[in-house]
Amino acid sequence: MRKVRLIRHGESAANAGEASTDHARIPLTAKGVEQAYSMANSFAGAPDLIVASPFSRARATAMATVAKFPDVPYEIYPIHEFTYLEPTRCVNTTVAERRRWVEAYWSRSDPAFVDGAVAESFLDFIARAQAFMGRLSDHPAQNIAVFSHGQVINAVAWLIERKPQRIDDRAMADWREYEILSHVPNGGGYTMTKPAEDPHWRASVSMREERGETRPER
Repeated sequence: MRKVRLIRHGESAANAGEASTDHARIPLTAKGVEQAYSMANSFAGAPDLIVASPFSRARATAMATVAKFPDVPYEIYPIHEFTYLEPTRCVNTTVAERRRWVEAYWSRSDPAFVDGAVAESFLDFIARAQAFMGRLSDHPAQNIAVFSHGQVINAVAWLIERKPQRIDDRAMADWREYEILSHVPNGGGYTMTKPAEDPHWRASVSMREERGETRPER
């Protein structure tokens, strides 16, 4: 039985309402650091593999678990947060200040739309989530800890639960509703399992307990 624990990073400065200059390098708050150590201490035993997003808040959260289990392999996967707003125009803005841009993006409901040179489309984002699931399926490790972001975690859960046949405007609207209703708190997440010889993943909500900050970053 392959088991994957998907964990959202600890509270970041953006989660706490601060302005951010670089979406990939938002630091953890003191509370987020405490949450990272709490997550590390929640492991009853060492996983076979530790994976993190390249974004600093996820890597910083993972490092507490890496320090606890220094002999466990540690890898970086492209499971960073959905960058649907062009990062250059978001410099020095807060979550509240970006709200109207967020609403405009989701009102458009165009899965192929790209907001700028460094942004990605919804199609790109879901393709990353699908590639991540495939990579986990092929990996020899059976017990994997993954430190990522709320939207990535919910993209995986949505793909498992809803099994969309097409990623079109209706699927995009459905995912947005799913993500809002199933918001992942800092330190929360899901457990994915896949029995041997079974091609399908299953997701459990056992990790959805409220831990700390519950506001999204965008």
